[in-house]
Amino acid sequence: MDELLDILSECCPDIDFEVENTLIDDGILSSIDLVTIVGELNDAYDISISVDDLTSENFNSAESILDLVLRLRDE
Repeated sequence: MDELLDILSECCPDIDFEVENTLIDDGILSSIDLVTIVGELNDAYDISISVDDLTSENFNSAESILDLVLRLRDE
């Protein structure tokens, strides 16, 4: 989780990913933020996040993002 939080914080330093749990639902993450995060996650974890994965369920919190990364790494 620490590595993921570092990546997220580098992408969006103004967002507290440790406490926010409605990143998409409340519009905290912009579309540009999301594109940046997806690119960084794809590179850092050698995964491929598809358009179908870009849901609030997968990106509302750091925990949900970690779950997505772990699921994609296991595929």
